[in-house]
Formats: sequence, structure tokens, C-alpha cells
Amino acid sequence: MPLVASLLAMVVLALVVLATAMAPPAQARSRYAELVIDGTSGRVFHGRNADARKYPASLTKIMTLYMVFEALDNGKLRLDQKLKTSRRASGQPATKLGLRRGETITVRQAILALVTKSANDVATVVAEAIGGSEYKFALKMTRRARDLGMSRTSFRNASGLPNRRQLSTARDMARLALAIRRDFPGYFKFFARTSFKFRGKTYRGHNKLVGNFRGVDGMKTGYIRASGFNLVTSASRNEGRLVGVLFGGRSAKSRDRRMRTLLSRGFDRLQRGGGRGPGRYVRPRGRRDGFGNVPVPRIKPNQKPLGVALDTAKSAPHYGIAWSVQVGAFNRAASARRHLNKLSGALPGLLNQAKVSIVVIEGERAVTYRARLHGMNERQAQDLCRRIKSAKFDCLTIAPAEVSLAAGSYHG
Repeated sequence: MPLVASLLAMVVLALVVLATAMAPPAQARSRYAELVIDGTSGRVFHGRNADARKYPASLTKIMTLYMVFEALDNGKLRLDQKLKTSRRASGQPATKLGLRRGETITVRQAILALVTKSANDVATVVAEAIGGSEYKFALKMTRRARDLGMSRTSFRNASGLPNRRQLSTARDMARLALAIRRDFPGYFKFFARTSFKFRGKTYRGHNKLVGNFRGVDGMKTGYIRASGFNLVTSASRNEGRLVGVLFGGRSAKSRDRRMRTLLSRGFDRLQRGGGRGPGRYVRPRGRRDGFGNVPVPRIKPNQKPLGVALDTAKSAPHYGIAWSVQVGAFNRAASARRHLNKLSGALPGLLNQAKVSIVVIEGERAVTYRARLHGMNERQAQDLCRRIKSAKFDCLTIAPAEVSLAAGSYHG
């Protein structure tokens, strides 16, 4: 009997060892997630573990850049402004530029260093410039994440260096990718940069999909040992726009290969009109562009353009593929009309340059009235927005993709 019991124990042990060897590592299973959404409507095309909290690694720097762009818009920073390196910043581990204590870097150089080199020392430099300390800056990042609807995200530093409490999800990162393009379209072009020069040296970017996969126009990579290889990608073709998020790749090459597959399938769905599937949407909530924290509905809204009762107003909107300029978002139609009247009084003839509308966004909990001037090309929209800002009014240029969303053009 003892011999039989011993043999049985050995068999059980062998089976346990074999099962353990065949199963993927627990860390690899737990850290993987992926999500692909329509970058215009926010409709989810594909998701896996999209709401599971993971380590974002250097995807954190997308939020750091959101805060930088916001500071630029608010006038707290200038692109040519020089930022000084502290002892703490200079001591950050790689990847880094190797900034020395007391050395300066301009805000423009800092943006490019974060996008391409993913420099951890630069992340601390900008965090201290905006927040006073990196800890306070991380608190600001987390609050802004909540404003944008990133309910399962928390930040503890500006770089993404290991911290067990620094967590996010694929869905939250998709919200951030949509928000940064929506709120700062003029700065979004920085994400397309693949290299930059600093102190006579050229630094190459880690995002190999930019320039090597048709339509990809940016975002960010990330890696720490605990997270695996992460990636957020934005891509645009004639079929439409996509945002892809991947956490926990086993290598940079396999991560990029998987993202190529996900994007290819996504563009196929866009070409087919979105295909069938559940009506789930991912959208950022609040705007941080000078109009206040305007809620954005989570579900497909029922939107109706309204003509504006102004003497100088033109007919109701025909969106087409034109650019627009948003001049305000309000909780009452009357407030939107008063604002347009005030704007036309400050800038006589302004409303003769574009068509005018108030677009009603009916969400689950709130209705928003967006006052817009539309029917322009990109340069006309930018020139008009500069003129509006010179009169001390807020405005935001809206690209054709966002305009089609405002008109209710959804896939599927």
C-alpha cells in the first residue's frame, strides 16, 4: 500500500507540473487587454479585457501631454519657454535624455522628447513646471482623468515608471486618445513625429507603426516589466478613423503585429459600414477647452441641428466635409443664441463668413447646445478662430470627422 500511495502521489505531481507548463504564465494572462473603436463615433468594434486595470507604463505620458497642451492653451506655458531640470528630474531612470541638474529644455523640445524618446527625466521636468511637484501633478492628472470619464485610472507619476497604484484600462486609454485629439487638434500633430534633435543628437521614436502602416498618424508606446508591451494607436483612412489600444504584448514586434491585425479588421468594418454588433460606445465626457466641463453622452445621441434666429444668420447647416468653429457649449438654447448675438456684435460681419447652427446633444442626463460656425476649409476655420480669440472669446476648430459626428453620422 505505501508503494501504491507513493506512485499515485508521483503521478499527481507529474500532472500538476505538466498542467503548469502548458498554461500561460499568470502574469501574461492577467496583463493582456485590447480594444478597437471607431475614432469618430466611439463605437466599439472589438474588445478583450477592456475594463481590467493594468499598468499603463509610458502610456501615462499621453495624459502628461494632455496636461501640457492644456497649460499651453491656458497661457501657463509657451512652446518656446525654457524649463529647468531639478535634481529629482535628472535622477530619473532610463529611458531619458540625460538632462543635468540646472539644464534647460524648451516646452516644444519636451513635447517631442515625450512623444519620441519617452524620456522619463523630461516627464518629471514638465510635471514640476505645471504642478510644482510630480506628486501634485499626478493628483491633477487623476482629477483630469475623472473629468474625462476615465473612472478606473489613477496616476502616481508623470512617466509611467513602476508604481503598484498607477493603473488604467484599455477603455480609459481609448477615452484619453479621443479626448486629446478632440480637445487639442492643433497639437495632435506632435504624435506623428518619429524623431527629434537635441544637443546635436537625433533621437528616434519607439512607435514603429507611424510611417510603416497606412493611415497611422500617431500615439504612444509603453513598457515596464510588470506591464508588458503597451500601445495606443490612432489611424485614419478614407474609410474613417480608428483608435486601437493594446496592453501586455510579449514583445514590441508581436505587439505591433497584433495591432496591425486589429486595425486592418477595423478598417474592413468601416468599409462595410460598421457591420453588426452591440451598440456600445466609448467617448470622453468633459471638454477642457474653455467651454467648461460639458458632458458627452455615453450612448448614441439623438441630435438635431437648429437654425439660429439672428439677423445675420444663414440657413441651417450642411456639414459635408467642411471644417467648423465651435464658439461655445451651453445648457440652454437661449444662452447659445445670446452668445452668438454677443459675438456678432463684437465682430461685425463675422457671421457672414460662415453658416451658423446650434446643435442639440441629448444625453442620458443632460442636454447640451453647441454654437458653431461651419462650412469652411481648414485654413479659413483657423483664421476665423484666431480672429475670435483676438476679441477675447473662446473658440475651437473642429475637423471634418468631428463635424460628421456632430451631424449624427454614425457607422452601423
